Amino acid sequence: MDTTQLLKGVLDVAVLAVVQHDDGYGYDIVRRLREAGLGEVGDASVYGTLRRLYTAGAVSSYMAPSDGGPNRKYYAISPEGQKMLAQQRDTWATFSAAMTELLDDHQQRTTQVRAIGER
Repeated sequence: MDTTQLLKGVLDVAVLAVVQHDDGYGYDIVRRLREAGLGEVGDASVYGTLRRLYTAGAVSSYMAPSDGGPNRKYYAISPEGQKMLAQQRDTWATFSAAMTELLDDHQQRTTQVRAIGER
């Protein structure tokens, strides 16, 4: 399955989840997403998502010095972002449960047997 389209649909919530406990700069956020199993996430997609979340008020940003390089722009989740993350967690739980039920082969076979037996 090509996960590219799935990733586009969940990148906002994934980024919010990554920065919910620990602020991060752009590439650090990309690295953390990849380490979490989203290996196909692109740098440009994450930076675009950060800009969109910033514009929406879901994250704030600040500059901080880095070791041996230029200052880095860090992102932190805002109270609005915490609300968005909570809402998206609920949406994900409902969606995920529905998809798991649809894709569970055992569940489908059980449903099919009941439907045939009920006729």
